[in-house]
Amino acid sequence: MNVTELARQLRINTVELLDILPQYGFDIGRKAIKIDDVTAEQVIRRWKYIKRELEQKKKQELEEKKLKEKELRKELGQNVSLPEKSTVREFSEKLNMTVTQIITELMKNGILANQNQNLDFDTMSIMAEDLGFTVHKEDGNIEDEKKEEERVQSLEEALAKAKNLQPRPPVIVVMGHVDHGKTKLLDTIRQANIIDTEAGGITQHIGAYQTIWKDPKNKSERALTFIDTPGHEAFTMMRSRGAKVADIAILIVAADDGVKPQTEEAISIIKAAKLPFVVAINKIDKESADVEKTKNDLSQKGVLAEEWGGNIPMVEISAKQNLNIDKLLDVLLLVADMNAEKIQADPDLKAVGTVVESNIDKGMGPVATLLIQSGTLHKGDKLVIDNEIYGKVRAMKNYKGELVNEAGPSFPVQIIGFKIAPEVGDVLDINKESTATEINLRKKKSEQTGAERTIITDTSKDEDEKKKTLNIVVKADVLGSLEAIISSFEKIRHDEVGVKIIGKGLGNITEDDVKKATTSGATVIGFNVNATPLAGSMMREENVQFLEYDIIYDLIDWVKEELGRLLSDEKIITELGNMKVVAIFRKEKGAMIVGGKIESGKVTKTCLARVKHEKLDMGNGKITECRLGQSIAKEVHEGMECGVRFEGKTKIEVDDVLEFYTEETKAREIQFL
Repeated sequence: MNVTELARQLRINTVELLDILPQYGFDIGRKAIKIDDVTAEQVIRRWKYIKRELEQKKKQELEEKKLKEKELRKELGQNVSLPEKSTVREFSEKLNMTVTQIITELMKNGILANQNQNLDFDTMSIMAEDLGFTVHKEDGNIEDEKKEEERVQSLEEALAKAKNLQPRPPVIVVMGHVDHGKTKLLDTIRQANIIDTEAGGITQHIGAYQTIWKDPKNKSERALTFIDTPGHEAFTMMRSRGAKVADIAILIVAADDGVKPQTEEAISIIKAAKLPFVVAINKIDKESADVEKTKNDLSQKGVLAEEWGGNIPMVEISAKQNLNIDKLLDVLLLVADMNAEKIQADPDLKAVGTVVESNIDKGMGPVATLLIQSGTLHKGDKLVIDNEIYGKVRAMKNYKGELVNEAGPSFPVQIIGFKIAPEVGDVLDINKESTATEINLRKKKSEQTGAERTIITDTSKDEDEKKKTLNIVVKADVLGSLEAIISSFEKIRHDEVGVKIIGKGLGNITEDDVKKATTSGATVIGFNVNATPLAGSMMREENVQFLEYDIIYDLIDWVKEELGRLLSDEKIITELGNMKVVAIFRKEKGAMIVGGKIESGKVTKTCLARVKHEKLDMGNGKITECRLGQSIAKEVHEGMECGVRFEGKTKIEVDDVLEFYTEETKAREIQFL
């Protein structure tokens, strides 16, 4: 085999392959052109292990390089001045780093952002310091700062108008490192220790939960509101706008994994916002769990447990085994009681709230989930954001998916009626309706061109009946890969078939992803990511197809092949010619022998024929025999007289025209734009 052919199969540069092979016992020479088939087969078999080891080495070298760069920046005392708000691209230019590097760092800290998305000063400051920079705050544009101050001040004034203060449910955000059990904890809270209601007490419907906790001691009932993903991201955005969405935070840390980079980021965010918080030490049921080590790691980050002389409540739980969840909820309510003076609102005011989730639904258009912070939002109210009218409340749904006419403080509600989707973190303030102006849709759409792309096929019944869809749940390791995959799917344009993204995101496949796939019959795709053990077990039990890829072209090829299977076969009709019937020689059951002259083209044995009577289509049949005089012919050409045997139910008459043609069936292929 040629070495170049082997390199092509392994998808690697030939020179690189010749450099790598000697390191693994395949000493074929640095200038080799050929490689014997036995050795080539051994290389192919071992390549996936070699590739994995090379990737690990590359990753380790990259981490070491980053660490050296960080130390060098600290030694040189590199400074960076950051504004109050900046896009990811502008932030990368400030640090003299690539956009990809910044997006990767954001992903490590649990923030999903593209190059045009805004970051606040606190987030940029934490990242820059983590990279070894000394951070200073820019004076910034005076007009922009003044505008921001006026906006924050008006929000504070709206909240300060409260006269009829009443206790409201505490809003809780769960934060922590990837795979430490945030989703599992929320799922367990939803299922356990909740008042029995038709909807199960808590329903994930609009990115926020609300549950009623029943105290077993005094049998009192208390409501708690939980913000789900993108909870911490939304919270970061909100902080820059002078409004806190959450009243309390849960910092979840896995007892078998300890403090990780995103844990540190979460601690920084919580402290910057001065939020009271509770630490949930999860996965204590695992053999490798070390609670004391976890507490020690947290203490080194300035989070000291109450039993160690600190002021942070820590609860040891197992979300998987439903262990101590009731204790965690009790502690959360205790923390809420200790901060009761802050967890109040006036329901009689006009609504003030914050966007915690925003997207475009093919059926409903732009929709957003808001958390009302003060006042009450009513159906028909104008949607005022940044002193612009984004639309009017046409309908509202609560966390159970039920239609409601009003939403009070701490109430998560999905709103239908936006002309354009607002951004996560935007503040809704109905008090400004009198001075607000209609939104400039063209300008706003152009500002949002960097928004995350989504693929949504039409959900209407009529369209669904016409169009077959390939349902997919896709997870990737980095945003760049995910955007490339989604972008490739967007290039598919076909009237009969399409791709429908049921779920997407970063990180390993979780139980929530499997649930989405199960309910929609979707295939789960992991791009450079694996499934958690529980998710893997669920997929085997539910018989959910799970595919892993590390090359985007292989994934796209699979999608094209699957969509091709959904397509009906293409019929290719080739017109051959026609003949005018001048005589009927014989009539048989289901067949006729007729004669005539080929006026154009030709007739062939086994071709198909249409019968035309005065240009009207009378029916179709098949030619099974052609004769020139007494001789059987395979085909007869233009200008010649012949007889043909026509098989079909249609009755042929003199002066009818037979149009001859062939028909092929061919599997169609999906084309990408």
